[in-house]
Amino acid sequence: MVKIYNTLTRAKEEFVPIVAGEVHMYVCGPTVYNYIHIGNARSAIAFDTIRRYLEYCGYKVTYVSNFTDVDDKIINGAKKTGEAPLELAQRFIDAFMEDTAALGIEPATAHPRASEMIPDIITFVQDLIAKGYAYESDGDVYFRARKAKNYGALANKNIDDLRQGASEHVNDAETARKEDPVDFALWKKAKPGEIYWDAPFGPGRPGWHIECSVMSTKLLGDTIDIHGGGQDLEFPHHTNEIAQSEAHTGKKFVNYWMHNGFVTVGEDDEKMSKSLGNFVTVHDIIKTVDPQVLRFFMATTQYRKPIRYTQANLDEAETNLKKLKIAFDALNFRMKDAQAGSDADVDAQLKQLDSDFSTAMDDDFNVQNGLTALFDLAKLMNDYATNTTIHAATAEALLAKFSAWMQIFGITLSTGLLDDEVESKIAARNAARKAKDFATSDRIRDELSADGIILEDTAQGTRWRRE
Repeated sequence: MVKIYNTLTRAKEEFVPIVAGEVHMYVCGPTVYNYIHIGNARSAIAFDTIRRYLEYCGYKVTYVSNFTDVDDKIINGAKKTGEAPLELAQRFIDAFMEDTAALGIEPATAHPRASEMIPDIITFVQDLIAKGYAYESDGDVYFRARKAKNYGALANKNIDDLRQGASEHVNDAETARKEDPVDFALWKKAKPGEIYWDAPFGPGRPGWHIECSVMSTKLLGDTIDIHGGGQDLEFPHHTNEIAQSEAHTGKKFVNYWMHNGFVTVGEDDEKMSKSLGNFVTVHDIIKTVDPQVLRFFMATTQYRKPIRYTQANLDEAETNLKKLKIAFDALNFRMKDAQAGSDADVDAQLKQLDSDFSTAMDDDFNVQNGLTALFDLAKLMNDYATNTTIHAATAEALLAKFSAWMQIFGITLSTGLLDDEVESKIAARNAARKAKDFATSDRIRDELSADGIILEDTAQGTRWRRE
C-alpha cells in the first residue's frame, strides 16, 4: 500500500488512483531558454524514480511533462542570439532530451509545448471570462484570485497576507491594470517585436500558469492523480493552476500534490538556481562525471529532502555504485557454474529483503531506506557468489530482483556473460599465467584495463567487470 505525502493536506495519505491500476501524473517541466542545471535535473530524476516504482508495483503510468517554450526569458535569449524564440526553445528542448537520456530518465508519455496549445489556451481563457473568473484589461487578461476557493492553501498562504505583486513579476503599469494586486495573468498583450498569437482579447501570448492547467486537463482529465514539481512551484505556479483549473471545470484539480526538495550548494546550503548564478548544468557536468553516478547520487535521496551538492557526496555515490555493480558481476560470473535447483535458505532471505524494500518505498518513496535493502541484497549476492555450489534458480532470482531495484534508481545492468572478446582475452591471459609468461599476462590485463575492463583473480577464477 503506497502512501504519499500530500502537500495540500500536509499528511501522508494512502494512494488510491482514480482508475484502478492506472496513474495519471503531471510534472512541470523546464522553461527552455538554457541548459538544465542539476537543480532542474533533481526534479526530473525524483519523479522518474517515483514513476518507475509505481510501474514496478504494476501500475500503468501515463506521465505528462511540459516544455514552456513561450516566455520572457526565451524572448530575451532569442534577441541576444539572433534566433527566433521557438528556434531557441527547440535547441534547448533537444539538449534537455539528450541530457536527461544520459541520466537514464525515461521520456514522458507526452511532452506538450505551450506553443502547440494556443487554441486550447484561448478557449480556456474565454471560458474563465464568461464565468466571471477573469477579465480583460488593455489587451491583457487576468484571473480574479479572490474568487478562487481557498486561494493559497497549497502553499499555506492567506490571500490577505500576500505581498502586492507576489503572484507575478510586475511593474507599476501592470499593477494599475489589475483590479487587485494578487490577480495573475492568463494572457499577456504582445509588446512591439515580440512573438504573438491572435486572440479575441487581442494579439499576445499565454501567461505562465495557464499552460499547465490546459495541458493536464486536456491530456489527463479534469481531475488527475498526481501533480509534481519543485517546492518553489507551490506558490505562485501551482496555487494559480488550482485556482484557474477548478474555476474552469468545477471539479477538484489534483488528488495528490508532490513537491521535491532543492539542491543546495556551499556552506550556507544555498538553493541552486539560475537567478543566483550558482548553478552547474547537466550538459557540462556529465562531460567529467559518469551520468549514472550523478543519477545514483540524486535518486538515492528521498524526494522531499534537500540534496547537498559536493564533490565528496558525488565521490561517495560513485564508490557505492561500484560496490553494487561488483556484487552483481560477481554472482553473474558464477552463473556458468550454477547447478539446477534452488537454495531454500537464500530464497527465504531474498523474500524478507523484498518485503523490506517494498515497505520502505511504499512509505512516500523512502529511497534511503530502500537503499539499505538494496545493499543487504548486494551482500547476500556477494556471499552466495563465494559458495562452492550455487543453484541456478536462486542465483537468477537474486540477479533479477537486484536488476529490477537498480532500474528503479535509473541504473541498467547487463545480464549474462558480456563480450566474447573479453572472455577470449581472459582465457589467453590465464594460459599465459599458467605458462609463467607474465609479460603476456600483464600486457593482456593492461589492454583490458584500457578498455575499461577490471579483472579480479579469485579462488573461483578470474572475475571481470566494466569500470
